[in-house]
Amino acid sequence: MEEYIKKILEEIGEDPEREGLRKTPYRVKNALMFLTQGYRQNLDTIINNAIFENENESEMIIVKDIELYSLCEHHLLPFFGKCHVGYIPDKKIIGLSKIPRIVDFFARRLQVQERLTSQIADTINKTLNPLGVAVVIEASHLCARMRGVEKQNSIMVTSSLRGIFKKNISTREEFLKLIGK
Repeated sequence: MEEYIKKILEEIGEDPEREGLRKTPYRVKNALMFLTQGYRQNLDTIINNAIFENENESEMIIVKDIELYSLCEHHLLPFFGKCHVGYIPDKKIIGLSKIPRIVDFFARRLQVQERLTSQIADTINKTLNPLGVAVVIEASHLCARMRGVEKQNSIMVTSSLRGIFKKNISTREEFLKLIGK
């Protein structure tokens, strides 16, 4: 990978042997490996059996303002923002730290925000089989800020709703109110 990065530096008109760039191919490789670590992780290992029986509770559970960082698959530029995840358990709940880990598992790969939102919702839905799942992501895309339309203050908002969140407007409105939307 380092040789390819060195070639990219040459193609854009840089000298990869100048002092400030000598270690850049190595640093870029390491950064890309970190930013795409979701490809090399295992979801079952991340969840690590942190699923617990939930006998009587069926109230909404929300983890909001989960920071997320990803790379746009179209331009390899970052997008970043917040993810809000809510679910209404049926018989199972998941350990608190696992929800942000699921977000990172899918965010740490080349992505589009729309798919990322659905992947998180589908995973929570499949893992817990809850009464419903809601995921909202608000993100800034550097491909829209730095190039192309160059809109500095644009935020993309996506949502994926499953079960009762999709069917029941008052449940959906309660979730949106609780996440501040």
